[in-house]
Amino acid sequence: MIITPAAVTALFTGYKKQYQDAFDAHKPMWPRIATAVPSTTKSNTYGWLGEWPTFREWVGERQFKDMKAHSYTLTNEKFESSIKISRDEIEDDEIGVYSPLVEQMGKGASEFPDELIFGLLGKGFASLCYDGQNYFDSDHPVYPSVDGKGTPTLVSNMQSGGTSPKTPWYLLDTTHYLKPLIHQVRRAPEFKAMTDSKDEQVFLKDEYRYGADMRCKAGFGFWQMGYASQAELTLANYISARTAMMSFEGDGGKKLNIRPDLLVVPPSLEDKALKIVKAAVLAGGESNVYYNTADILLSPYL
Repeated sequence: MIITPAAVTALFTGYKKQYQDAFDAHKPMWPRIATAVPSTTKSNTYGWLGEWPTFREWVGERQFKDMKAHSYTLTNEKFESSIKISRDEIEDDEIGVYSPLVEQMGKGASEFPDELIFGLLGKGFASLCYDGQNYFDSDHPVYPSVDGKGTPTLVSNMQSGGTSPKTPWYLLDTTHYLKPLIHQVRRAPEFKAMTDSKDEQVFLKDEYRYGADMRCKAGFGFWQMGYASQAELTLANYISARTAMMSFEGDGGKKLNIRPDLLVVPPSLEDKALKIVKAAVLAGGESNVYYNTADILLSPYL
C-alpha cells in the first residue's frame, strides 16, 4: 500500500465507521438504573436532590415552601482508550489485523459507563450521597418539614450481614423518570486520530495513533430508590427489602410511591435470584406469590 494523505484519510474513515458500528451495536445496561444528565461545565451541583415533586389540592393561592438545600457536586473526569499502528504495517497492508481492536474500542466506549455506574453501586456502603450519608446507610435523616427543620427520623436503606456479611445484592426502583444513579456526561465518547505527517510523533516514531476519549462522572440520586443487603439472598430478606422500600417517605411526610422492580446481583447470585422472583413454584411446592415482582439484572462489575 502506498502511503498518501488520501490513503491515510480513507483508513481513518474506515476505522471510524468500524468503531461507530460497534458502539451502536452494543446495548449498555446503565440506562436501566441511571439518569443521563448533560454537563456543560467542569462539575454539576445537584441542589435539587431531595426535592421530590408531589401535588396537592389547589385551594386558595399556590403554596410555596422552602425546600431543604443540598450541596452534592459531581466533578467530571476524563477517560481514554488508545492504540498505535506503525507506518510499516500500513505499507505492508496488514491493517486488517487492527480492525478487531478498533471494534473492541467502540464496544468498550459504549459499555464503559456500565463499569462506572455498577462499580459505584457496589461502593454505595462507603460513598456519600446528597444528604451527607453513605448511599446505603442505616441512618438517613428524614425531616418532619420539607425545609429540613425539626428532629429527623433516621431511616435505613440497607440490611447488614452482621459479623459474617454475604455477597451484596441490590433492590432498586427504576419506575421513575429519575433513576437511582446519575450518569453525568460532559463529553460523549469520540473517536480521534493523529495521522498528519507533520505531527511530531508520526515524524519521530513513524507511527499513527488512534483513540477514543470521554468526560463524565457517575453519582448517586435519591437514596430512597435503592436498597442494599449484605445478608443472604433469600425470599424472606427480599420481602423485607421490598417492604422497607415501599414505606419510605420524603421530608414533610411525602409519600414517594416507591415500587421496587429490579433485583441487581453479581453472577454468583443469579441462581438464588431466579428462584426468588422467576420461579412460579417454590421448593416446597407452594405457589410463589412474589413471582415476577422484579426483573433481574446481572452485572459483572459488582
